[in-house]
Amino acid sequence: MYSESDLQAAVDAKVLTPEAALAFRSHIASVRAAPGADEESFRLITGFNDIFVSIAAVILLVAVGWIGASIHPALGGAFVAASAWFLAEYFTRKRRMALPSIVLVLAFSGGVAATMIGLLVEHGESIFSRDPGETVGALLIGGIALVTAAATWMHWKRFMVPVTVAAGTAALAATAVALILSITGVSGSPDLVMALVLIAGLGVFALAMWWDRSDRVRQTRRSDVAFWLHLLAAPMIAHPIFHLLGVTRGDDIGSAAAVMVIGVYILFGLIALAIDRRALLVSALAYVLFAMTQLFNTFGAVELNVALTAFVIGSALLLLSAFWQNARAVVVGFLPDNLANQLPATARTVSPIPAS
Repeated sequence: MYSESDLQAAVDAKVLTPEAALAFRSHIASVRAAPGADEESFRLITGFNDIFVSIAAVILLVAVGWIGASIHPALGGAFVAASAWFLAEYFTRKRRMALPSIVLVLAFSGGVAATMIGLLVEHGESIFSRDPGETVGALLIGGIALVTAAATWMHWKRFMVPVTVAAGTAALAATAVALILSITGVSGSPDLVMALVLIAGLGVFALAMWWDRSDRVRQTRRSDVAFWLHLLAAPMIAHPIFHLLGVTRGDDIGSAAAVMVIGVYILFGLIALAIDRRALLVSALAYVLFAMTQLFNTFGAVELNVALTAFVIGSALLLLSAFWQNARAVVVGFLPDNLANQLPATARTVSPIPAS
C-alpha cells in the first residue's frame, strides 16, 4: 500500500512526473468510486516485514532497556532512546517502513521521559527530603514533559514520522493537566480531571484541524499528521463527555441519559462528516452501544437487547460508510461558505503537484 506521502516523495525525487501522479490519483478515485480525500488513508504496514521488524525492534529495545536499568535506573531509558534513534536512521530514514517507525518514535519519546524519571528514582530522596510540596512536584513533571517534547521535536525534524507530532502533543497535554491539578491541589476530583482532559482534547482537535486545513485534498504528510492528532483528540473529547453524563460509573443509566448519549453520538457523527474524519465515531462507539442496550432493556427487550443494539448500530454505520460522500455533501452544504471552504473538499479537485 502506497500513501499520498509516498507519491509526493516520488514526485520530489523525480521518479514520477506531477502529471503521472495526478493521473494515478484520478484512476484510483474512479476505481474506488470515492474521492481520495474521503478515503482517510494512512500507511501502517507495507508488508509482513513491517511486523517482523517491529517485533524484532521491541525485543531489542526491551533487552537494552533491561541491561541499562541493571546498571543505573536512568540508563534504561537512555539506552532505549539512543537505540531507537539509531534504528530509525535505517528503518525510518532509509527504508521508510511505517509500523517500525511508529514503534521507534514511541520508544524514543518514552525512553527520554524514562531517563529523567530514572534520575528522580535514584536521587529523589535528596530532592524531596525537604518536603517541597505539590508545586515543586508539578514543576518537575512539567520539566520532564518539556524535555520530552523538545526531544520529540528533534526527532520530527530529523525523521518526519507523522505520529511524532501526536506523541509530543500528548505529552504536553498530559503535563498541562497534571500541572493544573498539582498546583490547585484538587487532584482528587474526577469531574475536574475529566473537564481538564476535555479542554485539552478540544485543543488537540483544534491543532488537528489546523494541519487538516493546510492540506484539504490530503496529498501530503500534513494529512497523516492530522490523522494521528484526530486519533489522539477523539478519546480525550468523547470519554470526558460521557463520563459527565454518567455512562462510565458502572451503574445503569436512565432513559433520559441514554437518549442524551445517542444525541451526542449523532452530533459526533455530524462533526465527523463535516471534517471527514471518523475517529470521533469510533471512540464514542462503546458508549452509544451501552446506551442503546439500556434503552432496549427499558422497553422490555431484555433477552435480545445486546443483539438488537449491535444490529441497529452496525447497520447504521455500514449505511453511513456506503453513503459517506452523499451525507457529507449534505452536511457541508448547510455550513457557511467561509467555514465549508476550510474543510476537506467534498469532491476530488486535485491540482498538479509542482516538481521540486
